[in-house]
Amino acid sequence: MQEVKKDHVLQPPMPSCWNEETKPHKFCPGCGHGIILKALGEAIDELGIKDKLVYGCDIGCSLLAWDFFAVDTVQTHHGRTTPVITGIKRANPEVIGVAYMGDGGGYAIGSQHLFNAAVRNEKITVILCNNCNYGMTGGQMAPTTLPGMKTETTPYGRDTEQTGQPTKGPEMVAAVAPEGAYVARGTIANVRQLKGFLKKALENQIAGNGFSFVEALASCPTNWRTNAKQTWDFVEKDMPQYFKVGELRTPQAKEG
Repeated sequence: MQEVKKDHVLQPPMPSCWNEETKPHKFCPGCGHGIILKALGEAIDELGIKDKLVYGCDIGCSLLAWDFFAVDTVQTHHGRTTPVITGIKRANPEVIGVAYMGDGGGYAIGSQHLFNAAVRNEKITVILCNNCNYGMTGGQMAPTTLPGMKTETTPYGRDTEQTGQPTKGPEMVAAVAPEGAYVARGTIANVRQLKGFLKKALENQIAGNGFSFVEALASCPTNWRTNAKQTWDFVEKDMPQYFKVGELRTPQAKEG
């Protein structure tokens, strides 16, 4: 039997901006981070910006992406990815700065940085994974935990009378960002649309229009304690009922 060379084996195409070395997947089975990052990698490739990009990742599950891309990368303290990428962008305006984080890093400890970067219309792109819990530390309630949702710290379900309503980050950013900002919410349930939002966010930065922010609804079956069907139902049906998917702000939209 003729030996089949490894180069001849059909394999799914990977973004060229990913590191050439094949590595085991670092996220839990069913995690949405990998899908978001694959979409981001394809967007980077299609725009041809690999050599200009600086990628920053936060503490939390997002830090596991520190060596996914063959681009300049920095891992920051928890919640500080936005100001670090802002500083890099200000020091070298030719850089395309991407800050990647979870809902804790963006809406809890890092919320002030996200808010003020939007107010200042910093020319960077922020991407946030919303999986409704603190994934790396065991599945505690996060700013995005849905009403009635059970977590390690809300075993009877989130009580909004005690903890308030879940944070709607894109709505907040869209409300304070000046003209020229791009704000959208995508989902891993529609990867083509999500990649389109990510490309527009990067293109908005490249054009020098203003702040760009994309939230991505994602799965966390390990902490949700859900099987495949339950996980997908939650991402595809339950989450979008509260977190509406779509573009909230485009640079073409005029004030008033």
